[in-house]
Amino acid sequence: MAHIDIQDGIPGIVGAFAFRPETAKPMRELAEILLRGPSTLTSAEREAIAAFVSFRNDCRFCQLSHSAAAAEHRGGTDADYAWIEALKASPGTANVSPKMKALLNIAAKVQEGGKRVTQEEIAAARGQGATDLEIHDTVLIAAAFCMYNRYVDGLATWQPEDPAGYRPMGKRMAHEGYVRNAPEGNTVAAR
Repeated sequence: MAHIDIQDGIPGIVGAFAFRPETAKPMRELAEILLRGPSTLTSAEREAIAAFVSFRNDCRFCQLSHSAAAAEHRGGTDADYAWIEALKASPGTANVSPKMKALLNIAAKVQEGGKRVTQEEIAAARGQGATDLEIHDTVLIAAAFCMYNRYVDGLATWQPEDPAGYRPMGKRMAHEGYVRNAPEGNTVAAR
């Protein structure tokens, strides 16, 4: 049961967004830019960073929904879902580029605390070809998802128990995005 009067049955961050739409708007826009906007990192890679940080923060809703979005960006097959689960469990051995492994290492450091990121992690990422923009966006995705995770869990939002229930969410996020037009006063329909 949520800590505040959030409508029952609306999952995770969607319920919190419906409670206060005026704060939802900029949070949705930030997610849209970071996860789906123009970038040299694929949307699947950026969603994987979000899912990885959420996994490290033990935020069930965000890690499962963004894992599903990452998998859907790759095609949505069972192999794509297995890929993201393997990445979260063991990023160092995941089937990703060395650059992505270095960026995941930076994301892990941000999740622990911003000052944990050192010149060594940055140099390692640059050594694998990461650009300043990719490093910037990795840090911001990791920082933003620490906020989103704490928002979802800090309000004790309702979350589906069945992991399969997150697949339709991931599909919507991957294919429709985070900022969609909703009828005025009906913010729930926007997610």
